[in-house]
Amino acid sequence: MKIAWFCIPAHGHTNPTLGLVREMTAAGHEIRYFSFADFREKIEAAGAKFIPCDGVDIGMDDPDSGEKVGKDVSFATTLMVRATLALDGLISEEIQRFQPDLIVSDSVAFWGKLTAWKFGIPYVCSTTTFAFNRDSARYMKRGAGETLRMLFSMPKINRQIRLLREKGYPVKGLLDIVQNDNSTNTIVYTSPLFQPCAETFSDRYHFIGPSIRPVTQPMQKTAGQTVFISMGTVLKNAELFRNCIEAVRGTGWQVIVSAGCSELPQDGLPDNVQVYESVDQMAVLSIADAFISHCGMNSVSESLWFGVPLVLFPQTPEQGAVAMRTAELGAGIRPASQSPDEIRQAVQNVLMQPAYQQAAQRISESFRNCGGIAEAKAFLEACAEKR
Repeated sequence: MKIAWFCIPAHGHTNPTLGLVREMTAAGHEIRYFSFADFREKIEAAGAKFIPCDGVDIGMDDPDSGEKVGKDVSFATTLMVRATLALDGLISEEIQRFQPDLIVSDSVAFWGKLTAWKFGIPYVCSTTTFAFNRDSARYMKRGAGETLRMLFSMPKINRQIRLLREKGYPVKGLLDIVQNDNSTNTIVYTSPLFQPCAETFSDRYHFIGPSIRPVTQPMQKTAGQTVFISMGTVLKNAELFRNCIEAVRGTGWQVIVSAGCSELPQDGLPDNVQVYESVDQMAVLSIADAFISHCGMNSVSESLWFGVPLVLFPQTPEQGAVAMRTAELGAGIRPASQSPDEIRQAVQNVLMQPAYQQAAQRISESFRNCGGIAEAKAFLEACAEKR
């Protein structure tokens, strides 16, 4: 079987797919993975042929674009339509040469879905966030400002949709691009328990659980309780990091900070705090007792896989949905403010009250009881056979 796979240039959307890609290629299936240079090494390591999209301007050269995509739906939609038009020549040529049996694309790599429509190829959506429909969309609380931006941007988006139609993409309107319905074959990297409103999705949605990679660089536990602090690879919030560090000062907890792109001073740190640019997150979570997180879907899923409850500081609407569901299931706390006192109290609560760890463990068990990569592989093979 031949598969064309599409993803956006984001670690949180690429990494969950790699275990499945590796399983498919190991079974003899041929995958051409359309992505960007930063991801080439890991894609090729999974056995796929990397197809570079870097020569095409899709509007994500600005390092802050990734953050803006998560916060501004009008910007994200405009960007993705523009990307489809920009990638049209490259993708059309590759598809006609490769003749894939199946197209798999990330839920926001809209060009993958549109390519499947254009060439009449079976399509599977790869959803590394929650699946969203009318019911679960209530978890995505968007402000009035964002709604206004969306309304003002509609004329521009409609012009771009007309351009898509001129290029042969059968698109009626914006909802065709951004929304999947119950007839769309979809893989979701979470469990029915953690997925909001899971009962409202059809059997075409396969909740396979998160893709968890093994620990590669073990981390030593040096105290009775270990607290992990990370805000992901994109967002920069040095003030929140500083407040977190102040909150854990003098507690006696082992505190591991993955600072990412935030610049944090090494001077004046409490003795119990270790700051790294990056860490093996699986290794840290395997010894952690609490996780202060920005609530990216992957980070939260990894934390819950290890039964680690969270202190929740979402920065985007998507992360807000993850935080809301985590708190709703009792596996985390969202503090009322970012003050050191509030943070310290929240961490103490998740460490000292067994209900939080028990809730996290319940979600962990739901992840482990999913069909995982084996179910996803069988699903992809069945979808391709229907052509």
